[in-house]
Amino acid sequence: MIAILILAAGRSSRMQGTDKLMQPVQGAPLIRTMALRALHCDVPVYATVPDLNHPRAHALRDLSVHVVGVPAAVKGMGHSIAGGIHALGDGCDAVMIVPCDMPELDQHDFQTMLDHYHHSGDNTVLRGSSESGVPGHPVVFQATHFDALQKLSGDSGAKQVLLECAASVSLIALPKEHALTDLDTQSEWIDWNANNGL
Repeated sequence: MIAILILAAGRSSRMQGTDKLMQPVQGAPLIRTMALRALHCDVPVYATVPDLNHPRAHALRDLSVHVVGVPAAVKGMGHSIAGGIHALGDGCDAVMIVPCDMPELDQHDFQTMLDHYHHSGDNTVLRGSSESGVPGHPVVFQATHFDALQKLSGDSGAKQVLLECAASVSLIALPKEHALTDLDTQSEWIDWNANNGL
């Protein structure tokens, strides 16, 4: 069984007091929209949040999402990944890690990654890329990498794990810049909304 892990426990520190993961996308906070897209794939969905009383957690409360509080995530994305991996059930054979601040990733992209996973080898790491082949997100890790992912800390995410298994990484091209577009600042959100009619 594979699960989708949405990383949504970061500080949103570059948004000048606004929470980027609560920005409206398709009529709902981004974290909820991303969770709904993931749920369309009919696999277990987990989401890390700063704590279970956070507005991000409340945005998911009526959905079939396993919400995981990771207070240590203020120290960096590595803690968010480690906390999410730790929360996965014993029957989980792989995980698709999705940063929540990438609003162009949709259920079709997630399904594309899942389809490739079902035809991949036991040690293959799948990484989404732009149409032109630039590596990005999501990333699918097999259970053989869970121990390494649970030891992550700091703000480098899973870069070290990806470096260590570089020979087994397979890039999966997704439409346009879906795999690369992440929005961290208010100006990036303003530009993105203007270009996407939102």
